[in-house]
Amino acid sequence: MKVTVAAIQMNSNDDVADNLQRARKWVLEAAQQGAQFVVLPEYFCFIGQNDAARLAHAEPDSGGVISQALRAIAKEAQVWLSAGTIPLISPDKDKVYNTNLLFNPEGECVGRYDKIHLFGFDNGQESYKESDTLYPGKVVTTFELPFAKVRPSVCYDLRFPELYRLHKEYEVITVPAAFTYTTGQAHWELLLRARAVENQCVVIAAAQTGVHPNGNRTFGHSMIIGPWGEVLAMLEEGEGVVTAEIDLERLNQSRQQLPALKNRIFY
Repeated sequence: MKVTVAAIQMNSNDDVADNLQRARKWVLEAAQQGAQFVVLPEYFCFIGQNDAARLAHAEPDSGGVISQALRAIAKEAQVWLSAGTIPLISPDKDKVYNTNLLFNPEGECVGRYDKIHLFGFDNGQESYKESDTLYPGKVVTTFELPFAKVRPSVCYDLRFPELYRLHKEYEVITVPAAFTYTTGQAHWELLLRARAVENQCVVIAAAQTGVHPNGNRTFGHSMIIGPWGEVLAMLEEGEGVVTAEIDLERLNQSRQQLPALKNRIFY
């Protein structure tokens, strides 16, 4: 089976309505290009002056302005939509879950993954500590789409291969991200290609790009990677969509020819 997938790249700001409008534009563009599965970037709906600002936009499990808009976008575009991340209320009133929701073409929310690994970095010039405002998820998830099984992950998760080695024979990894320019230059493509090769799967990575209201610069380079580590499509900078046709039958054939997943030994 061949399926067209898409990664959307955005330069999100502190205006939720504007971000939602641009997300809709790019999802519809992806659908017009034939995409059946579309991935938005991390924090697509809001990047404020500081991390604490996102607390004001936290939504309940039952939904709010952002999740309702996503339902409508998925239904209008008639796509499976991996909706980047949105802030959901957590048990700690001072923190939110950073949550990836999955919507089907009927606009129903059919999957949820809460980001597990929270980014921390301090090189003396740049400093990040997501644990100050984010509440970590605990559950490794597999989304089941009609054409493939998907292992959702978010940004910093990419550095932890154990998350992906808990295998359920999935064919696709999604990585909505807001990688910093500093760490992205060094490691973004390297890590994405490694996850694709070691898990013999397709990786769809949707990124933030450019400078945001908090002054931070993100790396961009949204890309789709095949199971042999080949970059099928990439958008280096600026907003837009990258699409690629993936051949799931060929993916399964490659797993039979090189049965690395079956040959694993657990020590």
